[in-house]
Amino acid sequence: MPLINYINSKFINTSWFKGWFLLAGSIEVIGVIHLPRLPRTTTPSTIDPGEIIENAVREASILCSLGYDGVIVENYGDAPFEKRVSDPLTLSFMSVVVREVVKSVNCRVGVNLLRNSGLEAYSIAVATGAHFIRVNALVETIISDSGLIEPEAPRLRDIRLNHPGVKVYADILVKHATSLRTVLGFIESTLPGASKGSIEDYLRDLIEEYVYRGGADALITTGLKTGEPPPIELVKLVKKHSPIPVLVGSGVTLENIDQVVKHADGVIVGSTIKKNGRAGNPLDVERARVLIERIREKTRI
Repeated sequence: MPLINYINSKFINTSWFKGWFLLAGSIEVIGVIHLPRLPRTTTPSTIDPGEIIENAVREASILCSLGYDGVIVENYGDAPFEKRVSDPLTLSFMSVVVREVVKSVNCRVGVNLLRNSGLEAYSIAVATGAHFIRVNALVETIISDSGLIEPEAPRLRDIRLNHPGVKVYADILVKHATSLRTVLGFIESTLPGASKGSIEDYLRDLIEEYVYRGGADALITTGLKTGEPPPIELVKLVKKHSPIPVLVGSGVTLENIDQVVKHADGVIVGSTIKKNGRAGNPLDVERARVLIERIREKTRI
């Protein structure tokens, strides 16, 4: 998809209103642990909690043994997602899962609490020894299927000051959402006499906000939805202007990995390493092995 169409789709699609990286020449590869629906106080559990923990530990252990640099534990099965996870049982259970994964593997572990529970994810990381979190909306206000979601950076300020050490991986122009800033910027650009800045100008300014105001440690580029890659032009532009690492966080496959590794500092892979290439399915060990071997072959120094 041409980059201009990608940016446009962020507002016309109204259905959805360097210290820790590897040596130069290689990239960070993170595998996603898609958890099923988690226990909560308002509904009975449909899956044995012990089974959820065992499966998460097993998949994380396999990925780390295959050579993945890290895994990220995600409450993927909780869709449709609340803006923030507030159920005490869900948060407690997520903490247990993450802690068991941290204890069982020798690679980096991350936390993603969809839709935008950055403070809760960071708290879990501090309590469990996890190394990083993923935040869908760090400095952007986004319009999503979960509603209007405000930036998480202000909520993270105090805990980051008092409990430093957990890295924040931030989505930029996140999937399944529209950036309110993008919408307003487009409307403003259509007004008589308005200055016509380029897409590159827009991205450069946005990146500066992520890095210098939001305190992002890494940026994540995605497509419009799960399993869809971002336009390679977008990855190039973000990488060009970003002083911090840039990862591709959706749609990485064997078919496009050769191109992706030329421009990104890392990848977060979920769908492509699952059975039948579908997000939420169990890990497919062979697919995961083939992908990591391909990446290491292409990035070997």
